[in-house]
Amino acid sequence: MNFKRGFRDGIPIGLGYFAVSFAFGILAVDSGCTIGEAVLISLTNLTSAGQFAGLTVIAGMGSLIEMAVTQLVINARYMLMSIAMSQKVDADFHGIWRWILGFGITDEIFAAAIQEEGTIKRYYFLGLMILPIIGWTSGTFLGAFLGNVLPTILTNALGVALYGMFIAVVIPKSVEDHHVLAAVILAVICSMVLRYVPIFSGISSGFAIIICAVIASAAAAILFPVKEEE
Repeated sequence: MNFKRGFRDGIPIGLGYFAVSFAFGILAVDSGCTIGEAVLISLTNLTSAGQFAGLTVIAGMGSLIEMAVTQLVINARYMLMSIAMSQKVDADFHGIWRWILGFGITDEIFAAAIQEEGTIKRYYFLGLMILPIIGWTSGTFLGAFLGNVLPTILTNALGVALYGMFIAVVIPKSVEDHHVLAAVILAVICSMVLRYVPIFSGISSGFAIIICAVIASAAAAILFPVKEEE
């Protein structure tokens, strides 16, 4: 039952990833990767920003140190998400299941899982991550294979699907709970400040996400504390 519900909740995420990963597949082949290499990258990673940044390092013949630092900066937010998720999963999440949890966390999967009532069951999370993995990997393959056939205007349009999908995940919960809405608005304000105030122009997008998440979640925890039994 938990697996089926997770699988169902993962359908919109998988469809969104399928569309977005077209762009990665196209860029990977254009950067000199083979179709197999592009698919392998997507199969072993679930991080759109990290993959695009890593591909830039590969195309520029960067060093392994550059790659490691780039990935650390961009994907550091997943450490915060993992910590938050570890406090919500049930007691059966141990051993290899924690590895699965770490591998499967993305912005959208985290947003869907954290809304679960009560604890997160391991088979729910497994069902939730399957279609996103399939969608991301298969979309990369088709993008790499058909990239030169599809018109540019279509591939560019597919690139914005991820943002629409993430909005679709966040908005319903914000409508239901005004505390969540307040946290989202605060995060948006922080993001705009970091983006448009010149003094913060040197902050990378990865660090900006971390800063916004920490500020918004800390403010929500202080202003709207949740009782332990809830």
